[in-house]
Amino acid sequence: MVEQGAMTETPGWLQRVLIGRKPARTLLRIGVLIILAYLMVKFVAIPIRIEGISMLPTYQNHQIHVLNRLAYLSHGPQRGDVVGIRLAGEHVMFLKRIIALPGETIAFHHGHTVINGETLAEPYLKGHCDWERPPETLGPDEYYVVGDNRTMEWEDHKQGRAQRKRIVGKIL
Repeated sequence: MVEQGAMTETPGWLQRVLIGRKPARTLLRIGVLIILAYLMVKFVAIPIRIEGISMLPTYQNHQIHVLNRLAYLSHGPQRGDVVGIRLAGEHVMFLKRIIALPGETIAFHHGHTVINGETLAEPYLKGHCDWERPPETLGPDEYYVVGDNRTMEWEDHKQGRAQRKRIVGKIL
């Protein structure tokens, strides 16, 4: 006969895999992971759902992507970056591409983007547009953003100048 005090029950293999040998530590780790995941979603990586066709063919309607809010801590936004911009309200965000930087002059001629008198190479564009706009110079804290679907009419696009403080982050 075995004494009760001498008999210690060892956890089964399933319990060791799921919970570990020390359940209190496992619960603590799970709690820390949940808090870190919450902070990540709330402050670093923001999910964004694409609504509309302005970024076709690069990004499809109803796709979900993630914005990195920390992307511009060490440097400013660059030409060609696809960024999330808050133009109206806290919960309304647009996904657009930066095509002109602060202080540059931008124009559209026969559907081509002209920056400081030079035609911008835009390999991500598919199709042709007939946009025609006179030159305008951006301010010291302004970026020019527009969607990739330039086959849409000028009036149907939400595009134009965006201040740096409105750029939330860069798409991953």
